[in-house]
Amino acid sequence: MKKIIVPIDFSKHSEYALEAASILAKKNNSQILALHMLEISDSMLINSDNEQNAKAVFFLKLAEQKFDSFLEKDYLEGVDVIPIVKHFKVFSEVSKVVKEHNADLVVMGSHGTSGFSEIFVGSNTEKVVRHSEIPVLVIKNKPKAMDYNIVVFASDFSDEAVKPYINASKLLATFGSEMHLLYVNVPGEKFKSSSEMEKTMTDFLHSADGNLNRMNAVNYISEVSVERGILVFAKKIDADLIVIPTHGRKGLAHFFEGSISEDLANHSDLPVMTFKI
Repeated sequence: MKKIIVPIDFSKHSEYALEAASILAKKNNSQILALHMLEISDSMLINSDNEQNAKAVFFLKLAEQKFDSFLEKDYLEGVDVIPIVKHFKVFSEVSKVVKEHNADLVVMGSHGTSGFSEIFVGSNTEKVVRHSEIPVLVIKNKPKAMDYNIVVFASDFSDEAVKPYINASKLLATFGSEMHLLYVNVPGEKFKSSSEMEKTMTDFLHSADGNLNRMNAVNYISEVSVERGILVFAKKIDADLIVIPTHGRKGLAHFFEGSISEDLANHSDLPVMTFKI
């Protein structure tokens, strides 16, 4: 992991993400690309009117000064940080920066407190996740050691999930993580019998890498929603990180159904990492 992108909007949550990225950067000798998207339209930038042009230059300089000040953090000492200012807040631009710099990971803060759907669906974070071709690590709180020893990989384990599973396995291996595979059985049309769930997992692992010994790491839980099942299981095993495959076209909205206890969600401070299908 050589390059980490951190979108910065000067909020405390983007500072949490920056601090988390600094911890990962020090562990992996990585470079941080601190990305700020300035809300100035193309029309203002290319406008021939002297007054409009002067305003654009003023706002750009102001953003650069604020950005430089924001990056003056003790925890960034010894870390190679490259500030990048883009002129317009278009979330697909994160993907452009990823390709330009061949980045490996996006670390992003989120203020969501009412479950995964509140964190992702309809939020800026969800938009970045939807466009990102590389893993996105979502941080909700001030980071600590960033030791992801116990990780939950939650999925429907369809054929589409094979690629993100393989990519997650490779990245988590560099963290020295113990990955627990989780299938959440929910009521309704998607409900499966025990034999059906076992067949789903066997077929999946056979397609992924043929390592059926990984069946020892498979866990099944029945809950009223996928989201609740993930949180209940993560709490049960005292997980450090939750990993979820996501579909770029649909985002994460299709993954979550039903509702969840607000208290349970509010007590889930775990970071979440997404891998694109």
